[in-house]
Order: sequence, then structure tokens, then C-alpha cells
Amino acid sequence: MKQFLKGTFTAAAALSVLATGVIAEDTPKQGGTLVTVLSTNVRNLNSAVQSGIVTGYPGAQLFASPLRYDEDWTPQPYLAESWNVSDDGLTVTLNLAKNAKFHDGVALTSKDVAFSVDVIKANHPFKSMFAPVESVETPDDHTAVLKLSKPHPALMLAMSGQLMSIIPQHIYGDVPIDEVKTHPRNNENTVGSGPFKLVEYKSGEHVILERFDDFFIEGRPYLDKVVMRIISDPAARAIAYENGEVHMGAFESLPRIINRLKKVDGLTVTSEGYGGIGPLDWLAMNTTKGPLADVRVRKAIAHAVDKNFIRNALMQGTTDESRTGIHPDSPFYNADVEAYELDLDKANALLDEAGFPMNGGTRFALTIDFGWPGVKPQVEYVKAALKKVGIDVTVRASADFPTWAKRMGTMDFDMSWDTVFNWGDPVIGVHRTYNSENIAKGVWSNTQGYSNSRVDELMAMAAVENDMAKRTALYAEFQQIIADELPVYHVNTLPYHTVYSDKVGNPPLGIWGTSTPIDMTYLKD
Repeated sequence: MKQFLKGTFTAAAALSVLATGVIAEDTPKQGGTLVTVLSTNVRNLNSAVQSGIVTGYPGAQLFASPLRYDEDWTPQPYLAESWNVSDDGLTVTLNLAKNAKFHDGVALTSKDVAFSVDVIKANHPFKSMFAPVESVETPDDHTAVLKLSKPHPALMLAMSGQLMSIIPQHIYGDVPIDEVKTHPRNNENTVGSGPFKLVEYKSGEHVILERFDDFFIEGRPYLDKVVMRIISDPAARAIAYENGEVHMGAFESLPRIINRLKKVDGLTVTSEGYGGIGPLDWLAMNTTKGPLADVRVRKAIAHAVDKNFIRNALMQGTTDESRTGIHPDSPFYNADVEAYELDLDKANALLDEAGFPMNGGTRFALTIDFGWPGVKPQVEYVKAALKKVGIDVTVRASADFPTWAKRMGTMDFDMSWDTVFNWGDPVIGVHRTYNSENIAKGVWSNTQGYSNSRVDELMAMAAVENDMAKRTALYAEFQQIIADELPVYHVNTLPYHTVYSDKVGNPPLGIWGTSTPIDMTYLKD
């Protein structure tokens, strides 16, 4: 992983990287309509104010970002033709493309970059992304200078499409900064500077985009139009793939559908391209009360739950093992930690040692929560697995997602089966789970009540460390401690897969999947 955190990087250095294997072998064809699919409805097309993979796909087509990333986690020029990071890491200078303009013909300038940073800081849920950015200076129309309060290596990844849309000040500046999230132009007459412009958004039905002829990269995009159909039913999506009604889709997560589509001629089904999203499944444990306050109990639970059964039987071989809070595709992942293989004898011995003897076949009782129906099989399996070592588990369903989220955010639970995204850099999506200052700050905060001063120290040091080797070492120690103290039993990655027809050339398989511009995607003859 080359983060280019110091010095200057220019567009010329990226030419060979952006020419992926597909483009090197085939000549991209201009024109055509790509029909794709979204699995859930889109609430907001503007990813500067809304997180999530459903917003990320259309958002990355409508709005350009300073950088883009290749599949090797290397930043590449986009709106920023080049950039420079000062030796002290406190100044990041972006040299913007001089021919960039918005879809309404207005030139994009450094003032739009400064405005966008303010909007993101005020509205986006990931507050850590730009927190150290104190100001953005605009010495001329094509130079934006980000001034930081401390070194912030996560900023480089935060300046890519899923996380940093550059939005037009002349459109969104008519309301207070903190009201941009509800601006009517987010979903209607939306204006960005990305490769495609909005034709129509119909809630629950589709998002239709067409080629922006004045896109700042000459000759792109290759496609004339992109139709994003909204199909929430997995079986209906499968039929659409099989019948050739859609060319491409991403974030397919139902194992039986994934394996069904793998058997279809003319389709490629791959898990490649989700490292930036970093999706993980894990068993969260409230470390502040009852038996779970004892690390021996948490370790016993880990040894009693067979992650291989979950991956191979429940998930039908569509996921990878995850041993830590950092996604296995991340360059910071440390696989050299305790795996907690199935061992009922060890689990029983740990529970005895912790002072919870077996009494009539039961040691103690716990509850387990879950937030959405798709993970109920995992929850029911945990209940059955823990019964074998004398833990009586009651499955507690929530009436709806907000009910579950409130229980998690206020730590009103014993155990919960959670799905969490890393969002590329640990500062953005990992620290929030383990930082002692983030306990009970809402769903997907430190809902385990976990506190370790060394872990806090390691995260604080890694957050400002620009040297990649040193940063990796800090996160390696962090993961060793997390794996040993087990506030979370890490089980597997999500089974996210991208499906695309043989007709699709250069599908988006980089670290952001479809949450990246598809200006290089094309339809073959």
C-alpha cells in the first residue's frame, strides 16, 4: 500500500496503474446503456452528506472527488491532478484539474473544495475523516490547501469517491451548512462534476444517469447511459441477472443466490473489490456486566462457537475468516493472532476457572440480539452452540432496526450479532469500536463498553503516524490486544459479491467496488 503521505504525486505517475488488465487487453468501446441494480432504495444521492453503499454508487458517478484508488490501495489522480503533503504532515496541497466543470457548465474551483469540506464536517456521520482539517485555503482557483491540526494519514483515503464528493457551492450555498443534508437538489436536478449527470431519480424504482460530455477526463466516460434499477428482492435480482435484464450489480450477500449465480454461463460472480468498504460480521459482547465482564467467559464463548460451521454451512463458503477488527483485505490486517478454534473442553475449563460451575446442565443465562432478519440463522446457531457448555441463551428480536440500534447504542444487551463496515482506514471505521472515549455513543460506537489505555494509546499514535511501516506495527499490536481481550469475537467477512455479464468490460473491482467512478467501464460488442 502506497499512501504517498509525504512529497508530491502527479498524474503522470498513475497512467500505467489506471490502465487495468482489461483495458490493456481490449479496446474500450464508446456508447451503450449499462443496466445495473441496487438492492435497496436510495434515500440521498449526495454522498457528501450521506454514508452508505447505496448512496455511494450513484454518488460516485454524479460527483467527482480529489482522488481515486486502484486495487492495490494506491491513490491516483482524479480532480486533483497532483498533490503534495508537507514533511510535517500538516499541509496537504491539491492541484486541481483546470478544465473541471459542473454539469450546469459552471467551472469547479478550489472554493468548491473548501465548501465541500465544511459541508462534510457538518453533515457526514464519519466525523473522524476530516476532524483535523482546520481550514482550506484557496490561493487561486485551482489550488486547495488543507491545513491540519495534526498529521492525519487517513485523509488520503477519505479524499476518494465514497467519502469526499466535491459539491457546487453555487447550488448548495443557498442554505446554512448544516442544512445541506436535506437540500432538495440532493435528489432532484442534482448537479455534480462526475462522469455522469442525473436524468431521473424515482424513489423505489430507479436512478437514470447519462454521459457528461464535458467531463474533465478526455474521452470518458465510455458509456452513454447508466440505468440503476432498484430491486429489493434477491430472487427477483437473480432472475434479472439470469435473463440478461441487468448487466451488473454489487453487494449481493445472500449465499444461496451467490452460489446459484456462479453456475450461470455468461456471468462472473466475484468477492473482489470490497476492501475499502471493509464489511465484517462479529459477535459483540457487553464487557461491563455479568459473566461477560470476565475475559475468560468471553474466550470460552469464542471456543464454543465454531466459526468454520458458520462460514461453511450457514454462509455456504461465500465468506472469508476474520480474526480482528480490521478487514482481512486491509494492508493493516494482522492474521497472526489467536483464532479461537472450536474446543469445548477448553471452553468448559475456562468457565469453571471463572467461577461458573455447571448446575443442572446450566451455568448462567445471557441474551443475544440481532438487528435484521438475515442474521437470525447465526444467532440461533450461537444459542445452540453455547448450550453445549452450559450457557442458556435467549434470542431477543427487535421490533425494527431503530429498536435494535437503540439497544446497542445504550448498551442494553448482553451479546449481539453485528455487521460493521471499516470504511478503508482504521481511523474512519475501526477506532470507533474500541476507543474508550466512544463508549455508548450510539449504534456502531464502542457499544461493548471496552476500555484499555494501551489500545487508546496505540490508536492515537497510529492516527498521526505517516510512516507506513511504523503505522502497520502499531495496528499489529492493537489487533493482538483486541484478540486477547475479546470485546468482540470476530468471525467472518460479509459475503458481498459483484455480479457482471461477459458483456461488461472493466467492471469496478477496486477497493471501493461500485462506490467508485465507472468512467472506464464499457460494454463489449
